[in-house]
Amino acid sequence: MRRAIALSLRAIRTNKGFPFGAVVVKEGEVVGEAHNTVLSENDPTAHAEVNAIRAACARLGDFSLEGCEIYASGEPCPMCLAAIYWARLDRIYYANRKEDAHRIGFSDDSFYSEILLPPRARRVPMSRVLGEEAHAAFVEWDGRPDKVTY
Repeated sequence: MRRAIALSLRAIRTNKGFPFGAVVVKEGEVVGEAHNTVLSENDPTAHAEVNAIRAACARLGDFSLEGCEIYASGEPCPMCLAAIYWARLDRIYYANRKEDAHRIGFSDDSFYSEILLPPRARRVPMSRVLGEEAHAAFVEWDGRPDKVTY
């Protein structure tokens, strides 16, 4: 966790991102680490946890991080939490709470509220388009004998 905290400080001291750091560990060894790089990369998805997951997956050569744990300097936001679940990390450790982040201007409350709403009631309009046409890719994938389960 101290490494994740140090990375959060690096993010702000180098003006590359917001004060968040994350470290992915497998069997006691760091396999991926990163800080938030939203500002330097102009990428709203470049949160510390997502960056650390990408680094760990690249190093391990696998999209699954089963057997790994993540240490985050802050409680993961909804996007990062989803990425952690998709990566199949075994455990999450965090330092600052979402309430702590809220006090310094980082609030995820609106995202949590939006997720609970049906698509038509969300702030950003959602419309289904060409569903039947797009379904062909799902049918083809489902029929592949060599498909990788996710």
